[in-house]
Amino acid sequence: MTSASSSYPIGTPGTPWGEAERAQWLSRQTRHRSYASEVVSAIERLSVRFDIAEYGQLDYPPDHYRLFAIRSRNWRDERPVILVTGGVHGYETSGVHGALQFLDQRAADYADRVNLLVVPCVSPWAYERIHRWNAHAIDPNRSFRENSPAGESAALLRLIAPLHGKFLVHIDLHETTDTDESEFRPALAARDGKEIEPGEIPDGFYLVDDSENPQPQFQQAIIDAVARITHIAPADANGQLIGSDMVAPGIIRYPLTQLGLCAGITGARYTTTTEVYPDSPRATPQQCNAAQVAAVCAAIDFALIPH
Repeated sequence: MTSASSSYPIGTPGTPWGEAERAQWLSRQTRHRSYASEVVSAIERLSVRFDIAEYGQLDYPPDHYRLFAIRSRNWRDERPVILVTGGVHGYETSGVHGALQFLDQRAADYADRVNLLVVPCVSPWAYERIHRWNAHAIDPNRSFRENSPAGESAALLRLIAPLHGKFLVHIDLHETTDTDESEFRPALAARDGKEIEPGEIPDGFYLVDDSENPQPQFQQAIIDAVARITHIAPADANGQLIGSDMVAPGIIRYPLTQLGLCAGITGARYTTTTEVYPDSPRATPQQCNAAQVAAVCAAIDFALIPH
C-alpha cells in the first residue's frame, strides 16, 4: 500500500486537505470545453419537441451555470415517470451526450406511455473541466442526501421531490475511465489524507445494481441490449469489478442510498448506474453514446412489461 499524497502534488501525506489545499487544487483546474455550446445549445434545439425547465443555477465565480431538465411535452399524471440523469460526474462524456442522443433519437418511441424527465448534465462546471468533482472538490455522486454539501446534488433533489412515489425507472449514465485510476482516486486519497493501493479499470461496460433493491432481470435486460453495441467488462482475477464482487456478467451491487449515489434518489422500483469504458481500444465515442441510448431503451422496455 502506498500513500496517495506522496504521489499527488497537493497536500501533506496523511493529512486531509484544508482550505489552502482546496484553493490550490481549484487554481489548477482549466476549462477544456463549453457547456453552453456543446450542451445548452443541444437542449435548446430539443425545445421544439420537449418542455425545457431551468431547475437551478450554480454559481462558481466568475462562472454561472443554468441547470436544465427536459420533460415530455404530453405529460400525464397517470403515467409512470422515467428519470434519466447524465453528467453527475462532468468528465463522463457519454453520460451527457448519450442522454441527449436518447432524447433526439428514441424518446418519441415512448411518448404515449411514460413521462420522461431527463437531466443530461447535472454538473456543468465539471463538464467543462473534464473533472469528477465540483469547484469545492466535492464529489456530487457521494452527496445525494439531506443538506447536501454539493449544489449540483441539492438542486437535483429539489427537482424530483414533488414526484416521489411516481418514478418507475431511474437510470444514471456514467463512465469508468483510465483517469479514475491515474488522477481521481489519487486525488481523493490525498484530499482525505488516506492511503490507496493500485486498482484495475474494467475493460468494458458494466452496471451497478442496488444491493437494497436488487433487480437482476432488469439489469440483465440492459446488459443484453448493450452487448449488441459494445463489449461487457469481464471480472478481474478476483471475480470482481472495481473492488466489488460481480454478481452476474457485467453487474455489481452497491447500497445506493446509503452511499449518497444519484441512482438511489427516487425510490423507483427499477434503478441502475451504467458504466461505459470510453478508453477501450475496442470502443469509439459513437459506440459509447449508443451504448447509453441502448441502456435507457432497454430499461424502459423491461419496466413497461408486467412482472
